[in-house]
Amino acid sequence: MNIDLSGKIALVTGASGELGRVIARTLAECGADVAVHYHHGEDRAARVEREIRALGRRSMIASAEITSPEGVAALKSAIVGELGHPDIVVLNAVIQYDWKPVLDQSPADYEGQFRSCVLQAVLLAQSFVPSMVKRKQGRFIAINTECSIQCTPSQSAYVSGKRGMDGVLRVLAREIGPSGVTVNQVAPGWMISDSARESGNTSSPGYEKNVPLRHRGEDKDIANAVAFLASDCARFITGAFLPVCGGNVMVGI
Repeated sequence: MNIDLSGKIALVTGASGELGRVIARTLAECGADVAVHYHHGEDRAARVEREIRALGRRSMIASAEITSPEGVAALKSAIVGELGHPDIVVLNAVIQYDWKPVLDQSPADYEGQFRSCVLQAVLLAQSFVPSMVKRKQGRFIAINTECSIQCTPSQSAYVSGKRGMDGVLRVLAREIGPSGVTVNQVAPGWMISDSARESGNTSSPGYEKNVPLRHRGEDKDIANAVAFLASDCARFITGAFLPVCGGNVMVGI
């Protein structure tokens, strides 16, 4: 089995971040041209762009506020103008905030998670999916989280945003399925990324003891799952919520 994305154009939001940069590079390694979206961290985004170009793929960076219609419209215009209409859209960006108990969490934090999870999904779907539907092919993939199933203390704002996004995407999968466009989600656990490697914080016994595989996964594990769902290997998979967390959470039936 070969994951070949040659000739495809991908957009990864939050592609300057910990998981986003690895997702963007992996899609490029599989042959896709990649639009690298960022909101903060232009230097990191530019580095990812250079790495993708070094693989012989086309790439560009684009800064946009993906929680506003105007920001997404500008993002679409820039990408279509330079690379073309994306065949693969990966929703990875999310607003960061301090996790607190429900009784202490600011309403603004709930609003921020709603905007970066639910509204991002809606706005990107409205902007990029119509072209996919017209061409009768496309992949719309979102990064969710194992936290959506755990619902442990202090996660309420994050969980509410991601669960809301999950609802939107399940409906979207049914609505656009007849066109051949798939909609899926990847739900990471507590993954090891560049910052953890640099700090030496790659072992977490308290967390790992509850993971059936007894270790944390790598950022590349998430990127590999995204690449699979973006490929023809997953052409008959839609509406899926795929935990990539070593079995720490398991979706019920």
